[in-house]
Amino acid sequence: MRDEVWLFSYGTLQQAEVQRALFGRALRSEADRLTGFALGTVTIRDPEVVRLSGSDRHPILRRAAANCAVEGTALALTPAEIEAADRYEVADYVRIAVTLASGRQAFVYVHRDEAEGR
Repeated sequence: MRDEVWLFSYGTLQQAEVQRALFGRALRSEADRLTGFALGTVTIRDPEVVRLSGSDRHPILRRAAANCAVEGTALALTPAEIEAADRYEVADYVRIAVTLASGRQAFVYVHRDEAEGR
C-alpha cells in the first residue's frame, strides 16, 4: 500500500467490527510486540466508542521495565485512516512513535501521562 502507516494495536482496534466501522474495511495486519510497556485499563465514557467496541473497559499502555512486553498486532493504515483512529481514541490516549520487536516503525496509543512525562 502506498503511503502506508503502521499502528500497533493491543486492544479494540484489532476487532474486525471496529475496523469496518472506523475504516470501512478490515485492515492488513501482522502479529508483533512492543517492549518496555505493560497493559493497564481505562474506563471509557464516550458512548460511541463503547457502542463500537462493546465495552467501557479498554486496555491502555504505560511504560514499564525494558524486559516487559505487550503482544499485539501491527495494522497497516492510510494517513487518513490514522486520523480516523485518532478521533476514535478518547482523551486518555495519545499517539507516539515506537519501534516494534520486528524492527518496524509504528505508532501506538499510550496513556496520556506517559507521553507527557508524568
